[in-house]
Amino acid sequence: MMRRIDLRGGTTPDSGPVDYRAAVPRAEVDVEAALHAVRPICEAVRTRGVEAIAELSQRFDGVAPEDIRVPASALADALETLDPDVRAGLEESIRRLRTSCEAERERDTVTTYGRAGGATVTHRMVPVGRVGLYVPGGVAPLVSSVVMNVVPAQVAGVGSIALTSSPQKDHGGLPHPTILAACALLGVEEVYAVGGAQAIAMFAYGAGPCERVDLVTGPGSIHTVAAKRLLKGVIGIDSEAGPTEIAVLADDTADAAYVAADLISQAEHDVLAASVLVTPSERLADDVEAELEKQVFATRHSDRIRTALSAVQSAIVLVDDLEQGLAVVDAYAAEHLEIQTEDAAAWAARVRNAGAVFVGSFAPVSLGDYCAGSNHVLPTGGCACHSSGLSVRAFLKSVHVVEYDRDALGEVADHVVALAEAEDLPAHGAAVRVRLVTEPGS
Repeated sequence: MMRRIDLRGGTTPDSGPVDYRAAVPRAEVDVEAALHAVRPICEAVRTRGVEAIAELSQRFDGVAPEDIRVPASALADALETLDPDVRAGLEESIRRLRTSCEAERERDTVTTYGRAGGATVTHRMVPVGRVGLYVPGGVAPLVSSVVMNVVPAQVAGVGSIALTSSPQKDHGGLPHPTILAACALLGVEEVYAVGGAQAIAMFAYGAGPCERVDLVTGPGSIHTVAAKRLLKGVIGIDSEAGPTEIAVLADDTADAAYVAADLISQAEHDVLAASVLVTPSERLADDVEAELEKQVFATRHSDRIRTALSAVQSAIVLVDDLEQGLAVVDAYAAEHLEIQTEDAAAWAARVRNAGAVFVGSFAPVSLGDYCAGSNHVLPTGGCACHSSGLSVRAFLKSVHVVEYDRDALGEVADHVVALAEAEDLPAHGAAVRVRLVTEPGS
């Protein structure tokens, strides 16, 4: 079912050391090509607002709600009829994520300079004023993404939160009721039935009852990603999240049934999802293959899963040892990385590039998707080598507040003037000197 890539030896006779980043391919996702499709969509929303959104919803979702804003009664009804077990799961997910978010919330810091302490630089953490949160509702109603987007925004102190998800033909043009119930549970009252690129444009430009936002977060389809790229600058964005991916670094101590189940769990998302096993053990590779055949056959979305596992972006990668395996997974920079090895914590501590790392046999990625207390909105496509997952920090801005008295300015004035002259910006230096050669108010 899964192809094998043999990287043992680490070199090729013709080209020398293997480029591990290139050796493990990803799904082909052409965001640039999608830009051509989303540009007229975004322009239509900018110029025609709700009228354009209704037309686009009818075209892409097969339904156009009479009012793009979800009524408060629909939110209340969704929560009232929510399955008690699902509600309990959401409440625990919210509790755990809120706890970790509150622990990471950065506080203001003050640094003092000068002999008399007359100079301070305060590093203020200021929440973004208004955010738009996107929750996918196409292939699957990702209710967990409501939690993952809303909770860090609330902990950051964002004053205005709007959330949107695709209108569903089967639910009267409203988003999926489980998504609405999660919004109600979290106290999010401003919810819209708009999906795709038109939703990002609605947030960027404002339309009808939806005022423009400062920042948009949340995963989505390639057209949603393309719209975020196109409108970046008009709005801030968290990331350009592509198809989901899992890498598992495992040795002979790993349980093949666990590894197979975890590879399947991510392949369940999308036919473009990537599932990669990196191992020095041919025996484990064979056992995982056998488990995949057995488990895929028994799961609900077997066709989708089989397509993802047999596609170019999924593979079993054979390496000489765990050292080489660590180099491979670090180069791959997976959205989700599992370490199922002997002394897993020690290997995990050496990982530099991953959206989130799951350590040991009892920390599957699906735990992080729902109730680990971590966030599942994570960098994809190798972006974990330079980017982080969604957190409270994404909803905060850093502002430096500088306060100096006359004596403190005098202590550093000569340095400012010298540097200003070095840059041939003498007026910069003059703006300091004028304060020191005259008395205040004269």
